[in-house]
Amino acid sequence: MSANNMTVTPAAISGKDALRVIIAGGGTGGHIFPAIAIAHALKKQHPATNILFVGANGKMEMEKVPQAGFAIRGIDIAGFNRSSLLKNIALPYKLLKSFWQVRSIVRNFAPHLVVGVGGYSSFPVLRLAQAKGIPTFIHESNSFAGKSNMLLGKGATKIFVASGGMEKFFPAEKLQVTGNPVRASIAGRVIEQEDALQFFGLSAGKKTVLIIGGSLGAKSINEAIDAHLDELIAAGLQVIWQTGKQYSAKGAQRAAGKEGIWVGDFITQMEQAYAAADVVISRAGAMAIAELALLGKPTVFVPYPFAAEDHQTANARYLVEHHAAVMIKDSEAIEKVVPAIIALAQNEAEQKALSQNIKREGVRNADEIIAAAILETVKGAVARV
Repeated sequence: MSANNMTVTPAAISGKDALRVIIAGGGTGGHIFPAIAIAHALKKQHPATNILFVGANGKMEMEKVPQAGFAIRGIDIAGFNRSSLLKNIALPYKLLKSFWQVRSIVRNFAPHLVVGVGGYSSFPVLRLAQAKGIPTFIHESNSFAGKSNMLLGKGATKIFVASGGMEKFFPAEKLQVTGNPVRASIAGRVIEQEDALQFFGLSAGKKTVLIIGGSLGAKSINEAIDAHLDELIAAGLQVIWQTGKQYSAKGAQRAAGKEGIWVGDFITQMEQAYAAADVVISRAGAMAIAELALLGKPTVFVPYPFAAEDHQTANARYLVEHHAAVMIKDSEAIEKVVPAIIALAQNEAEQKALSQNIKREGVRNADEIIAAAILETVKGAVARV
């Protein structure tokens, strides 16, 4: 059975003796992995908790959430397509259909509370929950709030944010600064670099570059690596290159026959990749920064320039100003990314400085803080189950 049509087992949507929680949202790893971290923290702090995820059919949450051990129901919804207005013709129908699907899910699961992590699939779920008087909680990972979260903020019970200054988007009295949750597999596991290098079939004793363009890949980063891969090899570096699905075939072809290169469309065990890496090339999304900061990885960031309010550039610029990272503009990536990462890989003192400074931005237990705040807020419901 495909993930898009996954059915939820009765055990996952029943059990009147448990606290029932819906977690809604997704679309990218930046929404999905924090949601999974929050789910694990809720289960740890209140074991009698049944969790059901709701996401968009066809999106990566329909695969990643079941892999993490949680049930998920998909709804037929899509966001506004800015590049092709014709593709938005069916949008009103999909939105209406999604509300009917959500109504059925909420009626059958009867949640005590709903958590939204952003992404357009969170909107109909939290909107319906708010209309029914069900407590709703929002996690906003970025320094500029997403549209769904902004629209839902007024009716939310509590809003968790990564940093201060979010009063311009949400009611100040509902805000709690928690940082961004990092996957337990990354935050709570220590892996020796030699073991991680062996996991990717790479050699110990050579500097290793990790290239991650976000869960969906990054065109500019991929093209930069493609154009200058031989220069990385000539500099004595080895490479772990996550391409995203769209570039995976081309990346594999480019690396064919070359030693010291691992190429794949997605790295499931990111804890291994981080442990193997000496230096990193990455987009500047909130979750990537949260993970890299926690682990203290010297990083060259290439912000995605079309993110809402250009928040990735703001994220990266803040780190640069605190001597915690290097930033290359997306438009200059092909020419400058590889020279920048080679220079960083050859400068031990700079690596140490960047590592120490970015590590100051890391938060290890944001998921636990969020889970505790949710359970404290709804302790009446918790006491009854």
